[in-house]
Amino acid sequence: MAADLRGCRNDVTPRFRVSRRPNVGPEINNGRMSMRTLEGQVALVTGAGRGIGREIALGLAEEGMNIGVLGRNRDTLTGTLRACVRHGVRCVAFAADVANPHAVREAVRSVERDLGPVDLLINNAGQVDRAEVPLWEADPAQWWSVVETNLRGPFNLLRWVLPGMVERQHGRVVNLNSGFAVRPEWRYSAYATSKAALLRLSDNIAGPLRPHGVTVLDISPGAVATDMTAGMPMFADMVHWGSIPYLVSTVKDAARGRLDLLHGRFLHLGHDNIGELLEQAGQISEHDARTLRLRPYGSGDALGSYA
Repeated sequence: MAADLRGCRNDVTPRFRVSRRPNVGPEINNGRMSMRTLEGQVALVTGAGRGIGREIALGLAEEGMNIGVLGRNRDTLTGTLRACVRHGVRCVAFAADVANPHAVREAVRSVERDLGPVDLLINNAGQVDRAEVPLWEADPAQWWSVVETNLRGPFNLLRWVLPGMVERQHGRVVNLNSGFAVRPEWRYSAYATSKAALLRLSDNIAGPLRPHGVTVLDISPGAVATDMTAGMPMFADMVHWGSIPYLVSTVKDAARGRLDLLHGRFLHLGHDNIGELLEQAGQISEHDARTLRLRPYGSGDALGSYA
């Protein structure tokens, strides 16, 4: 299976050949039959060539979802595509930069044409600051590249995926976020700023999406071992990493609708008990909790109403 990129302009999304196998219902695992709970649905996963994105794509394929995978590296995407189709699903891959609006538009159109409407969007593609330095010592171009990938990228995907979800009155979005979104982190100022902005973006679209049956969640996986974290000096001595399998399991639950009660909220898998949050979902919504808000210094704070 090869991608034919000859003749493609830089502003056009190179599309890999679609690989198809017949959809199957039950899977056989060690002689036992198990039903695939997301059979026939469609997921679009960004940053799917490696790390978290690849594992999420494979996990969803195991449950029967047809998968569109998007990333910048053709070779790693091909590997993810091949691994997904072994689960008997259809998969299509696109080599594109999520910060490129035209490329994203073409990718979304092609996924919908080849696989069908997108039921689940996973905004996973991301970058991080290359050096642990304060902002005034950072490389300006790289700083803005991080923000573009982590914020403009999700915006581009949302801009082209949400209209279809709204029209169908059905869909789910999972934005891969970070604990850095809710606390200062001077060593990674571009990454932390972009993740906070992504959390605010989710908060801004959650209200208008609710009556249309579309759920949006921001999920932080905690500190997990990936190529990206391996290059971050602050994690050099990390001993106890978070669990990528737990993240994948949580994303599957989101795809099944089991987390819909937490619509518009921030979940941090490194600390949260999801079951307890679901039990408190009504209270969380009533208090407008798990969102970015100003903390007033007291009842006399003139900006207290912004909390």
